[in-house]
Amino acid sequence: MNYLFAFLALSFIIFSNAQITSTNIEGSNYKFTKVAHLDATPVQSQGRTATCWSFSGLSFFESELIRKGNKNPAILSEMYVVRKSYENKADKYIRMDGKINFSEGGAFHDIPWVIKNYGIVPYDIYNGLVGSESYDHAEFFEVLNGAVQGLLKFGASSSNGISPNWKPAISGILDAYLGKDIKEFEFKGKKYTPQSYAQAIGLNMDDYVSLTSFTNHSLYSKCQLAIPDNYNWGDSYNVNLNDLMTTVEFALSKGYTLAWGADVSEKGFSFKNGIALVPEDPNSIQVVGKDNKNFSDAGADKNANAFLSPVKELAITEEIRQKGYDQKTTTDDHGMHIVGLYTDQNGSKYVLVKNSWGTSNYPKGYLYVSEQYFRYKTINIYLHKEGIPSELKQKINLN
Repeated sequence: MNYLFAFLALSFIIFSNAQITSTNIEGSNYKFTKVAHLDATPVQSQGRTATCWSFSGLSFFESELIRKGNKNPAILSEMYVVRKSYENKADKYIRMDGKINFSEGGAFHDIPWVIKNYGIVPYDIYNGLVGSESYDHAEFFEVLNGAVQGLLKFGASSSNGISPNWKPAISGILDAYLGKDIKEFEFKGKKYTPQSYAQAIGLNMDDYVSLTSFTNHSLYSKCQLAIPDNYNWGDSYNVNLNDLMTTVEFALSKGYTLAWGADVSEKGFSFKNGIALVPEDPNSIQVVGKDNKNFSDAGADKNANAFLSPVKELAITEEIRQKGYDQKTTTDDHGMHIVGLYTDQNGSKYVLVKNSWGTSNYPKGYLYVSEQYFRYKTINIYLHKEGIPSELKQKINLN
């Protein structure tokens, strides 16, 4: 009986280990073991748009609602945030005589700005799909951009300046392509305004901060990332690279997910293979085709043994990281949502990332990102301040 009990116990352990080991794509030799895996709402698709910042940022805030006890939160409206951000972008662009960025892109701190100033609504109330089943903002943005460019041109040539009619005109374009603005609504038997709904979900936007790590800014102080989509001039705390990685591990271990801004234009970032890494030899990856300009789909076909079996990666230092940023080979491409921490069979660390490009790849909309890729290509992370280690909070004077 003792031998039988021991055999059954060993079988249970082996079976249990098999259950918690995952991989990146069917047929891969990677074996990922969970260290931490936090809850998130279902994967969505941003379609043919560059609104990843809204999808990933709101996914992050939905996980915050789960962390705070709402096990089944309503999906929040990405396009309500996009609409209000466009109103803000247009106003700032006109005031700055077109000397700042006007594009589909944005940054994580744009979402708290919208929620503080306008509130938020559920996706079921405002989905931003007008006569379509998926998002495609190509024509929409051309029309909107044409309007603001024409307004600037007229203002520069008119002795009377521009009239106050331009804001209702912009609002009309937004109405046509996203749906009419929401002033009040009923949801699950209760009446709300966007502002009262934001209060009802119970998130304090002042609790969330951005961290980055670049040596052209003073260490452990606030900086403004010099990237085009930071049109709202949001602040980040600049920390060293080890602090950045330590914060990710600490936050996940304490139940906090993170929004992640990164460069995804690298050979080693393969959504179709469910993995991102930095092989020592980048020429070992063969690329066929190219990504679309908004990085809003699975992109080019990339083939390499590195996507199927662990390989030695380039050890990323602060110097290597900074060189990429300074030489513009590291660019601000995409926003995603970090929800887990895993190790492979060799003990290397990976973060599990929820994307917004649908669920067609093997991990069903997720991918594993190696520690070295994270160190190399991260622009910033965004998280609840309690997800930051206390020693680091003291260094950056964050209460």
